Formats: sequence, structure tokens, C-alpha cells
Amino acid sequence: MSEKTWAVVDDYIVASLFDSDPVLDAVLAANHDQGLPAIDVSAAQGKLLSLLVRIRGAKNVLEIGTLGGYSTIWMARELPADGRIVTLELDQHHAKVARSNFERAGVSARIDLRVGPALQSLAALGAENAGPFDLIFIDADKPNNPHYLSWAMRLSLPGTVIICDNVIRDGAVLNEDGRDANVEGARAAFSFIGGEKHLDGTAIQTVGAKGYDGFAIAIVE
Repeated sequence: MSEKTWAVVDDYIVASLFDSDPVLDAVLAANHDQGLPAIDVSAAQGKLLSLLVRIRGAKNVLEIGTLGGYSTIWMARELPADGRIVTLELDQHHAKVARSNFERAGVSARIDLRVGPALQSLAALGAENAGPFDLIFIDADKPNNPHYLSWAMRLSLPGTVIICDNVIRDGAVLNEDGRDANVEGARAAFSFIGGEKHLDGTAIQTVGAKGYDGFAIAIVE
């Protein structure tokens, strides 16, 4: 099957299962108009994140990698009135677009957007005793996956759900040559989850509008 077919099936999933959402459509349009890379999760993946927030009963969520806030909004909508999501973004321009999108979606009050290198922001969260978080979504620069997962463990509690995006990379995760830093980051995520005795996890291969990739999903024990 081709990527074109995968994308059409994604369209079918959205048309069959989701109500139309002009706000999220406007968010993606704003991201495009502002020159942000089109690397947001798909609508089906965003819905999965929102369902995981509901399934976990999450009140405190941490997102590493905001971009224009599309995935952030999916998750923030499912938080209780007193819930919050801390989301970390390196790029000032991306953060500005995200803030506008949060206003558009009416979720700004639930979101704490922090700008700067994620590892510095994570260290600050640790110093603030900001955790524990109920759900942590990692979708930032892939070479730092093991560092992000290490911080996720520090900022979690038993039952925390950790999701790491882009771990299959068109199947290139099988490559052991070390030439692609992003692939090495994906492999490092598998090594971390598989080697951490307090994590129980799996990975799901995905195809769709975003091509062939996947999520690693784990729970803290």
C-alpha cells in the first residue's frame, strides 16, 4: 500500500469518527502561514493523545516539544478545569504562534508554555518540584530522547504514562550504522524503555497522513 492510500484512510477515519473542528483546522492553517514545519501529529494521532489523557485521568501533563501547539490543544481540551499542561519549546517564533493558537482554542488558562532549551526547562521544573506529571508526551529533537526519558522518570509517579513520538522512522530504526542522529535517538528510546526496570512499555507502528512511523508508550511502575 502507498502513502497516498494511508493518507486517504486517515481522511476516512477523521470523517467517520470526528466532528468537524474549525478551530483545529485554523491552528494548522496558522502554522502553515507562519512557516512552521508540517510535522504536527495527525488528527487521528491527536485524538489518540486526547483519549490517553482521558483514560489516564490526567490532571498534570508535560509535553516536550510544542511546535505550534496542535498536539497541546488536543490534550489540553481533555484536562479538568483545574488541570494544566506544561509544554516546552525551543524556538521563540514557534512559541509565539503556539500562544496565538492557544488563545484561538480557548485553552490558554490551562497551559504553561516555557521557551528555551528543553533540558534547561526540565531542570527548572525539577528545581521547582513541579511534578509529578500524570502523562508525558515527548516529541522534540530525537538525539535527546534518552535525556528526556530520564527527566520523565524523575518527574513521574507510578502510573504515569510516557509517550515518545517518531520512534520507527520509516523502519530506519533497524539501522545500526549510527549515521543518522534521529534514528539513533529512536533506538536510544527503545534501549531506555527496555532497560528501565520501572517502565513497562511497547511500541506501535503507525501509517497515515504522516507516513510510516510510530509511538513508544510506557507506564511507570
